[in-house]
Amino acid sequence: QVQVVESGGGLVQPGGSLKLSCTTSGIIFSILRVAWYRQTPGKQREMVASIASGTNPNYARSVEGGFTLSRDNAKNTVYLQMNSLKPEDTAVYYCNAEDLSVVHGLSSGPRDYWGRGTQVTVSA
Repeated sequence: QVQVVESGGGLVQPGGSLKLSCTTSGIIFSILRVAWYRQTPGKQREMVASIASGTNPNYARSVEGGFTLSRDNAKNTVYLQMNSLKPEDTAVYYCNAEDLSVVHGLSSGPRDYWGRGTQVTVSA
């Protein structure tokens, strides 16, 4: 059974930093493209950053320069380092793990898996 678990959210003051972690189990980590999304009430979920094994991360324009995404294949974990946080970064952050073997038609099954989310609140 595939599991995607986020951790590291919390309350931070404007200008502060947080580091989110996304750990998967039950699937070969190296075939996953892992992305962080965020969502606020009444708005669509938006992608923040994504990374596939052996590639450079991609960032939403709104977080470029402030957020850094990295992955540790040995630990089945992707990290999102968030610096210079602003109140508008407040959201529930979700981790999505996309099975690239399914995306490219090499295997069958669910295309992706979601975590339950972790709350990030930026407030004085």
